Amino acid sequence: MFFLMILTFLVIQRLIELYIASQNERWMLQKGAIVYGQKHYPYMIILHVSFFLILIVEVVLSGQEPTRFWPILLGIFFLLQLARYWVIFTLGRYWNTKIIVLPGADLIEKGPFQYMKHPNYMIVTLELLVVPLMFQAYITAILFFFLNQWMLLIRIREENQALQQNLAGDK
Repeated sequence: MFFLMILTFLVIQRLIELYIASQNERWMLQKGAIVYGQKHYPYMIILHVSFFLILIVEVVLSGQEPTRFWPILLGIFFLLQLARYWVIFTLGRYWNTKIIVLPGADLIEKGPFQYMKHPNYMIVTLELLVVPLMFQAYITAILFFFLNQWMLLIRIREENQALQQNLAGDK
């Protein structure tokens, strides 16, 4: 039941985020924004959908109970959610799951961005570890940690190039 609650929360959260991202994308494109990273984006979607599917399979097949450390991991999970919303609210209409850059816009350097360049990627990385570890899904945790790092190598490079080419003061 606990697993189902966390899973349901995450799926609903992701669906809401996709809705917000589509609204933000529409607004940004109307303002003249440019979309980057189109080639890797479908693979990123596959990665994240696969995470949920493999997590479900591993937890159900293993029949594992939550780890005895689940309260600590649940606390970390909720802190990660607060950090996720901090990123989303800080970026406002500029937040997206895609790399979309509005030429001439200023780089956002407030909120969590004053402490690190890509806070959302660290949040997702930690979440891809914490959630499976909460349910002793070690294969999912290890597999998706490394798959996500591989994806981030591609994504962060493309995002940095897009930002450098298009933001105010970076030309």
